[in-house]
Amino acid sequence: MDDMFRVSGTSLTVFVPKELDHHIAEMLNQKTDWIMEQKNIRRIIFDFRETDFMDSSGIGVIMGRYRNINLIGGNVEAVHVNDRIDKLLHMSGIYKLISISREKKWNIKGNQKGEQYGEHE
Repeated sequence: MDDMFRVSGTSLTVFVPKELDHHIAEMLNQKTDWIMEQKNIRRIIFDFRETDFMDSSGIGVIMGRYRNINLIGGNVEAVHVNDRIDKLLHMSGIYKLISISREKKWNIKGNQKGEQYGEHE
């Protein structure tokens, strides 16, 4: 599970798994909050490149982290969002609060887990 999280400076990238349901959501909440406290995180990036399914508990994960990090002046982003996840994020209204980058907006350089993000097109 630790390979789901990467800290770089004050940024935390969360590599969301293939399916984000209630059980995974609880673990993400706890681990992300712990890392935020320990590492002085100011930016959280949820990377959805591997995610095929997310239910409402996934929206709760994002909203909870947004609420926590917003209190300290930080921000939350979602990257590599596919059509299905994008639709869910828009239906929830979360796109008004966080930056969302659809998968096709990233150059090939950023398409492999563990590599640096590509440039925005």
